Amino acid sequence: MHGEYRCLRCGPVPPLHVPGHIGAEIMASVVERVAADADPAGRPGMPLWCPWPLPTGWTLTGVAWVGDDRSGVRATAVACAGPAPLDGGPADLLFVAEEPGVGLGSRLAGLPGPDPGPEVAEALADPGPGHPERVPHAKIRVGGHPTPLWLVNSPTDRSAYAGEARGMWLHAIAWPASAGHLLAEEVVLHDLTEWTPPELVYGAPSPYLHGRA
Repeated sequence: MHGEYRCLRCGPVPPLHVPGHIGAEIMASVVERVAADADPAGRPGMPLWCPWPLPTGWTLTGVAWVGDDRSGVRATAVACAGPAPLDGGPADLLFVAEEPGVGLGSRLAGLPGPDPGPEVAEALADPGPGHPERVPHAKIRVGGHPTPLWLVNSPTDRSAYAGEARGMWLHAIAWPASAGHLLAEEVVLHDLTEWTPPELVYGAPSPYLHGRA
């Protein structure tokens, strides 16, 4: 299985394993690898968060995981692509789940440091003009639960949101920046390690999982 992957090292991120292509067989092998690290005592393992159902016209374009045989899986990423919600041009979305200190989501979002904690704390401390209370910038459903996400400072070519789900960091990163408006719609994230829909449609490999970010 490892022969199907390129391993990259960047900043604080441990080895990142990214299939060169994506399809049902590759997805099944990654799900098997990630699910193998679930705690037999019942603690949830690392999820593979994917919008399901996918937005109209969208495809799944990549999957990745961070870790090695010693440390196990410490982060995952799922990439999707489709028409942007405002102008219909091409758009890409990445969803990253990771343990604290891994740094994959921050690298893809263009944030300093390994975790978005300082950025989220700033968003919580400053609700913005006209908002007397802290209002999340996006609110999606993750594993059946309403989950707030907070807009964090990122390069102008993308928009990045961060929050927590299942006690792990959750990042949602969109290119171009305007594609982040998709998160204002009814987005539901499903863990592919629990069930991988056979109806998933796969597209061309995401450039953002292969070094363009």
